[in-house]
Amino acid sequence: MSNNFGFGPGNPSDPNDPENNPNFKELFEQLSNFGLNPQTLFAAANSAGSVGPLISPDVLRDVARKFVSSQGDLPVGSQDIADSQIALDIANTWLDEATNFPALSRSNLPAYSRRDWLDSTVSNWAKMIEPLADGMASALTNVLKETSINEADAVPELAAIAPIMRAFMGSLIASQLGTSVGQLAVSITGSNDIAIPLFGVNDARLIPQNISKWAEGLEIPIDEVRIFLAVREAAASRLFSHAPWLSQYIQDAITAYGAGIKIDIDSIQEQAERALETGELDINNPESISVAISAGLFKPEQSASQDAALAKLEMILALIEGWIDYVSTKAIGERLPSFPALSETLRRGRATKSPTQQLFATLLGLEVSPRKMRECSLFWFDVESEIGLAERDKRWEDPAFLPRAEDLSDVKKFLGSTIVPDDLSGLI
Repeated sequence: MSNNFGFGPGNPSDPNDPENNPNFKELFEQLSNFGLNPQTLFAAANSAGSVGPLISPDVLRDVARKFVSSQGDLPVGSQDIADSQIALDIANTWLDEATNFPALSRSNLPAYSRRDWLDSTVSNWAKMIEPLADGMASALTNVLKETSINEADAVPELAAIAPIMRAFMGSLIASQLGTSVGQLAVSITGSNDIAIPLFGVNDARLIPQNISKWAEGLEIPIDEVRIFLAVREAAASRLFSHAPWLSQYIQDAITAYGAGIKIDIDSIQEQAERALETGELDINNPESISVAISAGLFKPEQSASQDAALAKLEMILALIEGWIDYVSTKAIGERLPSFPALSETLRRGRATKSPTQQLFATLLGLEVSPRKMRECSLFWFDVESEIGLAERDKRWEDPAFLPRAEDLSDVKKFLGSTIVPDDLSGLI
């Protein structure tokens, strides 16, 4: 079988084989110093190729499905569909008084199974996190360029190494992301519960199996639990449908973070040596390598540009969550007797790091604090108190009308410095 890159281990007639070429051999020794197995990289590169996206939706889907299968996946029944539709209809009726964003048209499918949600989001997850894998691959390739011998014939060799780095990082992050998405699939209560826009059409849908799990031990009527969660789901779907720029905004922040990734080879080698001494890392065990990288063992030092990208990302996620929380609270009011208990259950779940928070913490080192979300919920209350409900929601027409972290403490000053024009047609 031919090799996609014109070389392969164990080919005595190939001058580019690492066993025959001293330059390749040195490069692969450097890879081993990072705890990477060259044989594993060859396999990844030959299967993934050198072009196209790094993160394979198929790999992501397979990893996530295995996790979901291990936790159990119940099909959506006719009663689930009926109950979900009733809850969402009630939610939208209440939300009409709490937001200026109109309800979406009724969906033909108001309920998802765990696997339904997973299969519907895989491609967009891969697209969203792709810039991170690209940044990691570029950083590793740059390390090889900086540390390789300065010979003219090293250039084509480095060109051959680049797709191997791409394939390896794509495979690694797809596996990480797949596990995280699988965890989300078995815990979120609605298609938009993660408070990140992942759909082209943001229909509100509930996940009955996860709602039942969420309600366990609460001693609250399941109908009330379902309506409480439906209000949050419907609020999120309205926001995402009427602020379509949010998806690209989040992607741009991840891209900026990925572009700033740089790797300090000396620091990594020191970490690898310590890990080898303690047994935390075994360079002959690819699984050990993946675990070590996933755990942040070789996390690169963060730059100022990356700090800015993470601050931007944290702020928009907190503003989204804060708006959903405030609008849902306003919509429910005193209509649900169990609302205080349900809100406290939700708060405790968010405080102990939800799967969404864990995903960003693992992949980006980003901690979206529950405190920042509460501050943003209060911010939206203050904004409405100052300028009214309709003007509050106009703030979502453009990111220029949203606050930075330092603006949260002085709403009047912020509103005075950012005037939303009456005619927004020129912004589209």
